[in-house]
Amino acid sequence: MKLFGTDGIRGKANEFPITPEVALRAGKAVAQVLRSSGHNRNRVVIGKDTRISGYMLETALTSGLVSMGMDVLLPGPLPTPAIAHLTKSMGCAAGIMLTASHNPYEDNGLKIFGPDGYKLSDALEEIIERHILGDEPESRAMSPERIGKAYRIDDARGRYIEFAKHTADNIPLHGLKIVVDCGHGAAYFIAPLIFKELGAEVIKHGCDPDGININDKCGALYPETAGELVRQHGADLGISFDGDADRVIFTDATGTPVSGDRILALAAISLKEQGKLRGNKMACTVMSNLGLHEAMRRHGIEVLTTAVGDRNVIESLREHGGSFGGENSGHLIFADHATTGDGILSALQVLRVMKEKKATLAELAACMREFPQELVNLKVAAKPPLAGLAGLQKLMKEADASFGDAGRQLIRYSGTENKIRILVEHRDPNAVHQWIGKFTDAVKEDIGVPA
Repeated sequence: MKLFGTDGIRGKANEFPITPEVALRAGKAVAQVLRSSGHNRNRVVIGKDTRISGYMLETALTSGLVSMGMDVLLPGPLPTPAIAHLTKSMGCAAGIMLTASHNPYEDNGLKIFGPDGYKLSDALEEIIERHILGDEPESRAMSPERIGKAYRIDDARGRYIEFAKHTADNIPLHGLKIVVDCGHGAAYFIAPLIFKELGAEVIKHGCDPDGININDKCGALYPETAGELVRQHGADLGISFDGDADRVIFTDATGTPVSGDRILALAAISLKEQGKLRGNKMACTVMSNLGLHEAMRRHGIEVLTTAVGDRNVIESLREHGGSFGGENSGHLIFADHATTGDGILSALQVLRVMKEKKATLAELAACMREFPQELVNLKVAAKPPLAGLAGLQKLMKEADASFGDAGRQLIRYSGTENKIRILVEHRDPNAVHQWIGKFTDAVKEDIGVPA
């Protein structure tokens, strides 16, 4: 597809495809493809994070939708998972989130949810894309009396807050001191409020968005920011969200970041102990550390491995009837409660485990050991098919033969940026460093990198 990537449409604001013109056509396309004759199914909820370009895109999207007879519900800045939840709970035909997740403020994008609260299938995204690009005939213009309306909804925050707390059985968090870094993003208001309402002492950071400071040296990409505050205030842990709060990264009481794989491991083990890990299986992506697989084997938990992307994890859980999975990057999917990754919900689940087991985060995270790993992201001049790069393919085969069961390599293009990601993992850290260098040289020779 030309517009949709691995997680919706994304790009630089005010440049194709993140322009008001495309947003207007996207609104019309969503109306044409997802309209239903069912009760209240002519409604769409539009959420956004705190980027300044959200105003521009929200207005254009709304215009496209109402011109096609759809009513639009506008809750303002809210996390992506809140929009997924509201789409389903409010009986909407679709939900649209305006966000570029962890990217800087210059970027923005569209994530689209169907009436069931799940991200759209590739097939539906392709149909919508064809309408946006004009490859499908446009519907006739609505007569004036059939034009839709737009409504500001004031209770959206409250709806999601109560839902999120309920998923953790409103567990009291009294006695916990928590640093909450919202990255000046979509969770800036509701995340600190939720933890405070449950009784925790909250030290806020990244909760003063101005439209351009989202993800700026704070949030999930910079957990060391929360870590420093944890040390300064003697807090029990730090919780850092990305721009749209569908991901969360934790730091322990020493201010040390805890890998997403360790969080996946401790959550899966806890769910199994509670009898809530359906089929004794969990799902993760190919990016997860071999140590996670090792820990899961020790606890009798089957691991379902998917391609990168939380949508792939969710599809695997739905296909196999699983109840939990996620990505090392901080997406956690508690499928009994949510249809997408949810940073706030995930944080509540981890806090519940800490309270119920009366354990620190570091103690819980010690349930697995990690193989030494290195990930390099290289900007590339182009994205030729990897299968056609003879030098790189030869080197990959040599690595696989050398590694055996002691390590692995994974090389792939980013789905949202002009980058190639090189991952090497091995029991021997020296082998990791050596092979990262070899693969980097091969990429530079076969593809070339910008100066």
